[in-house]
Amino acid sequence: MAADFAAARLNMVESQVRTSDVTDVRIHDAMHDIPREAFVPLGKTYLAYADAEVEYAPGRWLLKPRDVAKLLQALRPQPGEQALAIAAPYAAAVLEALGLAVRRIDGEGLQPPAGMEFNIAICEGAVSQVPQAWLSALAPGGRLAVIERDGPVGKATLYVRAEDGVGRRPIFDATPPVLAGFEAQRGFAF
Repeated sequence: MAADFAAARLNMVESQVRTSDVTDVRIHDAMHDIPREAFVPLGKTYLAYADAEVEYAPGRWLLKPRDVAKLLQALRPQPGEQALAIAAPYAAAVLEALGLAVRRIDGEGLQPPAGMEFNIAICEGAVSQVPQAWLSALAPGGRLAVIERDGPVGKATLYVRAEDGVGRRPIFDATPPVLAGFEAQRGFAF
């Protein structure tokens, strides 16, 4: 069975990651080496390398390999940087393989630790709106990659903290499920 997963990892990198303009060979190598099936429940390991989101816990998903690879590349992670992985166990493992120190948060509310700043942050899953606490956790020059979704199609977005505030740049379309608790708040209007 392990040989099947090794072949599936190679196929994932070659057919889903490289073909999606992910050119950072370090990301290819890390995704080729990390057993993605270890991050999904036993009954769903057959989905680990599919071109689909995989629910690993209620209201939490691993992004499609293409989407997580593109988000990681947009962050331009560098060895030695401090990273925050928000409901992102697979992305955290990739970042660790790239030489970053990673702090994982996957509890209720997904609040970053108080008083800490991070060079990069990534979220596996969509949010209707990025919480201010995530942006506040960025160090100067810090980057956050997340998918914002308030409708049928979401936008992967890169946020960058500068001296004069936080900039925002859309990077690609994506359609992952919205994380539980981060759905758009709908109100009634006349």
